[in-house]
Amino acid sequence: MKEVYLDNAATTKPLDLTIEAVSTVMRDYYGNPSSLHKKGIEAENKIKECTTYFANVLGCTEDEIYYTSGGTESNNLAILGTAWAYHKVGKRILTTAIEHPSVGDVFKHLETQGFEVLVIPVDEKGYIGEKFLEEAINEDTTLVSIMHVNNEIGTIQDIERIGKLIKTKNPKTFFHVDAVQSFTKVPISVRKAQIDLLSISGHKFYGPRGVGLFYKSKKVRVLNQLHGGGQQKNLRSGTENVPAIYGMYVAARYAMENQQTLLASYLEAKTYLAEHILGEIEETYLNGDTIDKSAPHILNIGFKDVRAEVLLHALEQHQIYVSSGSACASNKVAKSGTLAALGLKDQALDSAIRFSFSKDITKEDLDYCIDILKKQVALLRKFTLGGKKR
Repeated sequence: MKEVYLDNAATTKPLDLTIEAVSTVMRDYYGNPSSLHKKGIEAENKIKECTTYFANVLGCTEDEIYYTSGGTESNNLAILGTAWAYHKVGKRILTTAIEHPSVGDVFKHLETQGFEVLVIPVDEKGYIGEKFLEEAINEDTTLVSIMHVNNEIGTIQDIERIGKLIKTKNPKTFFHVDAVQSFTKVPISVRKAQIDLLSISGHKFYGPRGVGLFYKSKKVRVLNQLHGGGQQKNLRSGTENVPAIYGMYVAARYAMENQQTLLASYLEAKTYLAEHILGEIEETYLNGDTIDKSAPHILNIGFKDVRAEVLLHALEQHQIYVSSGSACASNKVAKSGTLAALGLKDQALDSAIRFSFSKDITKEDLDYCIDILKKQVALLRKFTLGGKKR
């Protein structure tokens, strides 16, 4: 039976290049990068090679790059570290209604600690209310956190315009961007967008799981969340995961050097699948912005009168793998906060499937997916959500 993996926004399959790089560094560069002897220096030099590359890609300096265990840690470090570092300056912090749980839940936690949390609403396509943002920023606002590309619907925020808006209203307000879904897929420059803090996760672009990147502008003070050996300028203690960091670097180089080809392939697959589903399966609808205006690798479609979780498992029986929302919450029976923020109601919240694409998807894969979808949706629609016949 054919296997079709369409859950690449959750995680991508590592490149052979990535696996080989990780293996080589584990085998040959096993020294602790904090050690003063030759093996330690060799490992440290591998990290420096990665850091030079990432600083160049992001448009920052090398001493503004840090490594973490992934997007969740980077987001937590950015938000908690900055909020507490400046809590005596002001306790108003802003985020949006469609953030990943590793941002949204941190803000909820800080609200219980006495911070004033304002949530920026979005329109029916997922774009933030810039007027609300502008009016919400005052002299007590220390942090604004906004994701670049939404992980469920692929909406791309104009972070350069948003960054300018924030700094115009209050130059002392820091701007954090969750770039987990956008890095290597949508252009980003921390200088042009006036970004102070940025989060990246390696496994979203063919790198290893369990490794991420955190950019922090030198002008921002962030309180460390881990205490120990004082690695990474005392901001993130713990021996660096050199093999994973190097694997992330190799994957990023591949994704950036082949960016034009990769993005074209994602968009081609997304367009093809969307046209066939929306055109050939009745009562289906697109969530988010149009195909060409949203991120090229994410497609979110609702199937009326079909529970997403049931359809997901029906597809799984045919080795087609998709998602019903954020991967960090998709194993829970819960409505999508992102879709609710768009204004979707009741059953529509529970009928959305996310398809996300990689370089490995072929037209044959998509045709197989379309064929199975038609059959399974027709079958499932014979029953109501309660399991009774119409």
